[in-house]
Amino acid sequence: MSNARATHLSRRGILAAGGALGLGAALAACGDDAKSGGSDKETTAAKSGPWSFKDDRGQTAKTDKTPATIVSFIGVAAALHDYGIESKGVFGPTELKNGKPDVQAGDLDISKVTNLGNTWGQFNIEKYAALSPDVLITTMFDAVGTLWYVPEESKKKILAVGAPTVGISVYDIHLPTPLARMLELAKSLGADTTSSTITAAKKRFEDAAARLRAAAKAKPDIKVLAGSASDTIFYVSGSNLSADLEYYKSLGVNFVEPPASALKASGGWFENLSWENVDKYGADIIMMDNRTSAIQPADITEGTWKKLPAVKAGQVIARNPEPILSYAKCAPLLEDLAKAIENAQKVS
Repeated sequence: MSNARATHLSRRGILAAGGALGLGAALAACGDDAKSGGSDKETTAAKSGPWSFKDDRGQTAKTDKTPATIVSFIGVAAALHDYGIESKGVFGPTELKNGKPDVQAGDLDISKVTNLGNTWGQFNIEKYAALSPDVLITTMFDAVGTLWYVPEESKKKILAVGAPTVGISVYDIHLPTPLARMLELAKSLGADTTSSTITAAKKRFEDAAARLRAAAKAKPDIKVLAGSASDTIFYVSGSNLSADLEYYKSLGVNFVEPPASALKASGGWFENLSWENVDKYGADIIMMDNRTSAIQPADITEGTWKKLPAVKAGQVIARNPEPILSYAKCAPLLEDLAKAIENAQKVS
């Protein structure tokens, strides 16, 4: 999921950049103690004094007290929600045309937040300022710390509102790292990170990782392709740079790997294939981008797609290249991939 400012990708390229896979499983709402925002004692203590948090740019955000009015990228808001921390404003893919929540909203009740912009490049600065935000939080998909979904052309005006910013990196690292950082951030904001709900979710994630490692070891020949679909292009992701794919690879998953020369044009993220060449790589499982920016498998009409062995075998699963960074949301991603590998037939 490279960033436009870093790799000069097109808008579509940026949105597709995480590739394909998106074990689009969503865990049910986290339970009463997670929704309550943690213990009264911890929350009160957090709000009584100055607050600071050093982000992944090495910058320290500071406020006189723990932020109460939080504005977040939608995926960050969804992750913080799982830890009992609520955002007042959000930006990024939040609401579908039919009014339902976008996949990146997780369990967030989108009727209770102010939507500052639903698509790439949208960010309503007037609404943002009206919220009197205490902090703006988002992720980062490049090495230079560009704030994801904060429009470059209006960045100065957004920063001029005065709220400090926090960036959590998901670039070229393994998934457990940003998961731990998001949990650390939630704790600083008043979450009770020792609650039974959060402890159980973390244990589930660890168990899922062990299951995926075992599945990959048992079936090392099963090839997994991470892809994303547009009208004219099929994107095949390399397993480097994306936090989820890098982690799955470290657990032993055998990914289809486009050569570096094919990935170069996208800054190392993915290879562009025409639909006529969608069968360039053999794969036993295809993980498809489940974000609204991508065409979903059921809506792909290309005959070349339907002829792929993995498609014919029904071995296509979902992937969100922008996973919601809570253990509750990421555990099912690992479980779904493990199950797919466990049940996969060799078809490539």
